[in-house]
Amino acid sequence: MLKDGHGRVVDYLRVSVTERCNFRCQYCMPEKPFSWVPKEELLSYEDLFKFIKVCIDRGVKKVRITGGEPLLREGLDNFIEMISQYKDDIDLALTTNGYLLPKSAQKLANAGLKRINVSLDSLIPEVAQKVAQKDVLSTVLKGIEAAHTAGLKIKINCVPMQGVNDNELCDLVEFCKSKGYPIRFIEFMENDHAKDGAKGYNSIQIQNILKAKYSFKKLERSGSSPSQDYIMDDGYVFGIIEPHKDDFCATCNRIRLTASGVLIPCLYFEDSQSIKEAILNNDIDKAAMILNDVLLNKPEKNKWSENPEVSARAFYETGG
Repeated sequence: MLKDGHGRVVDYLRVSVTERCNFRCQYCMPEKPFSWVPKEELLSYEDLFKFIKVCIDRGVKKVRITGGEPLLREGLDNFIEMISQYKDDIDLALTTNGYLLPKSAQKLANAGLKRINVSLDSLIPEVAQKVAQKDVLSTVLKGIEAAHTAGLKIKINCVPMQGVNDNELCDLVEFCKSKGYPIRFIEFMENDHAKDGAKGYNSIQIQNILKAKYSFKKLERSGSSPSQDYIMDDGYVFGIIEPHKDDFCATCNRIRLTASGVLIPCLYFEDSQSIKEAILNNDIDKAAMILNDVLLNKPEKNKWSENPEVSARAFYETGG
């Protein structure tokens, strides 16, 4: 069993397989970075798998594949199959923008993927294009349907932005209710890589928008999910992820691994260590020692709740 320096059990590993993305979302990466990490500097699927096995053997129960956009990296279904075959009851999930799902959803399900989170910020083609800077909506909706047909469990993520999609939050709820998908609204996380002037909404503001149409009440937190859930009068449950609070930090159970082998204990801190050299040298014991050290120094809580600031973290590198 993995535990951090504050006694929290860590059983959830998020693995970014690429920093590349085919969208240019305003809240994440509106401009192309000056340079991508060259492919030859990324860990191979086989090398990433070496570390994943260490984590699974020591108690990790959930692995989520992220990016950038993870479906841009070729052979992802083979990587998922490696993990699934190693431990067939692992909770194996994927976060995606959905654009490449129409052709890949069934392959991913066949490989052992169980669940997906899909970003859906608008149901209006022009607004979706404004957010992603690409005509994406019809393809993303086809991707969600393909995932449903393949038997994958689906959650929808949405980042409400001022003057962009704030008049659609109820419409997005209705869409998800009609399909039976949970939706989670995510507070915009201020970061250096977002579009200049981009502004989001906090949890209270999101709730106030929804209260114009719905009646709901807060649910007690359970488990280690970062989502604060609410239940509507008809029983539909939606969530709000509130990075500007630290309510979920007390039960944080996750660590993150980037495609280039950087192990990140907390999304809101720059502290990290690399396992790349150890893994490339097949020094699994050294990689395990680095893991132990990262966990020992995992922060107790995020730093945005007490001292709000603009993060220098490139969320497209870490699956943020």
